[in-house]
Amino acid sequence: MNKRIVIRTCLLLMIVIIALACGSQQKETQQTATASQDTTTNKNIKPAETGYADVNGLKMYYEVYGEGKPIVLLHGSYMNIPLNWSHIIPLLARNRKVIVAEMQGHGRTRDISRKFSYEGMADDVSGLLRHLEIDSADILGYSMGGGIAFQVAVRHPEQVRRLVVLSGTYSHDGWWPDVEASFATITADMFKGSPIQKQYDSLGNDPAHFPEFVKKVISIDLKPYDWSKDVKNIKAPIFMAIGDADGVRYEHALELFRAKGGGKMGDIHGLPTSRLAIIPGTTHIGMMQRTDWLTPMINDFLDSDLNATPPSF
Repeated sequence: MNKRIVIRTCLLLMIVIIALACGSQQKETQQTATASQDTTTNKNIKPAETGYADVNGLKMYYEVYGEGKPIVLLHGSYMNIPLNWSHIIPLLARNRKVIVAEMQGHGRTRDISRKFSYEGMADDVSGLLRHLEIDSADILGYSMGGGIAFQVAVRHPEQVRRLVVLSGTYSHDGWWPDVEASFATITADMFKGSPIQKQYDSLGNDPAHFPEFVKKVISIDLKPYDWSKDVKNIKAPIFMAIGDADGVRYEHALELFRAKGGGKMGDIHGLPTSRLAIIPGTTHIGMMQRTDWLTPMINDFLDSDLNATPPSF
């Protein structure tokens, strides 16, 4: 079979998986919302605050949940708050202030006449933190949001306490070659009838602009980028997690982990302050279905004394 046809078929299957995953996520969220009233200090998952922040020409939509140390969640390409985060907000908001925002052109944040870029969206996140009068926060990004998270830490290090990147890359070749090649074949037709298209329409966007939105979002991954040097010099501790069937190369994650002090036996050399996880039986899209595994790991990373002595007999 022609390789191009195979790649296109795989992309179509990915869109179907997204539709199924999002539908399942929304159903489970309804159940979680009821249960969470008994598990989050008598608080449900309704946001404590919603609004629009004026940042860099955008009116950026955001929501705030819970109380405690702040953490900012950055969604993936084409996603929004409910599609990406409805599983994890109730879990993290039990003991944290969870800030979720919708990036340029996504959800309720209207697009502006500005090119899409990881750097630009990172500056928007920095502006949101200033708007909320938060000096520094933990930053968690998934997929595209992981790239934004890396850039927040590079461009605004004083605002980042710890960094969590799920299925994200810091260079264009961090993706498997066939995955990177597939980006150029993504079209609006692939999303026809999916939750992504339906929510784009339902949140007040002009349906006629959906093809333009799809094209503009993927544009950031159609040109080479490499932030390896800057990312390896990030001072904040980093927890990077990928799936064992992800679109991100194992070597890409390992290269960063080694640069941050990993790749040595902790019993002899001590534990690095950064961490790496490869989640078994997990795809790129499936990563956000692993909140039952990820949440304890994220909480432990964010709450632990990262200079602790390794365990002994």
